Amino acid sequence: MGNICRSPTAHGVFEKLVKSKGLSQQIFTDSAGTHAYHVGEAPDSRSQAKAMQYGIDISHQRAQKVKIEDFEYFDYIIAMDGSNYYDLKQLAPSHLQQKIYRFMQFAPDWDNEDVPDPYYGGGDGFENVFKMVEAASKGLLAHILSTDLE
Repeated sequence: MGNICRSPTAHGVFEKLVKSKGLSQQIFTDSAGTHAYHVGEAPDSRSQAKAMQYGIDISHQRAQKVKIEDFEYFDYIIAMDGSNYYDLKQLAPSHLQQKIYRFMQFAPDWDNEDVPDPYYGGGDGFENVFKMVEAASKGLLAHILSTDLE
């Protein structure tokens, strides 16, 4: 939503995974929010601390809002929850709707449809979000490799 908790974490996790597979030249990762609440701000300090605990530095990221051009540029537009999925569907041109996915659909071993926003919760929420985006990142990369990079 505001691009300071879930999305920067997912961005960092997915980017590290892509790099570990030697695919950084083929796969570009970015993150943005559906609202402009925090544009220009660094990720939430709790998200930064949790990512750093797993060796991922997201401190360089800055919040930004999704732009119409993003739907043309990116092959995948990933929503963290149903509300953001709906917002993205409303924003996307009709011929690019198929690019929008819910992140947890790439983590079938989890029973969650949404990655919960940890902003107002305790520290365990950030750990839970990290584990969820880690699982979904692995599933997303497997999906990309099986469909787009053949």
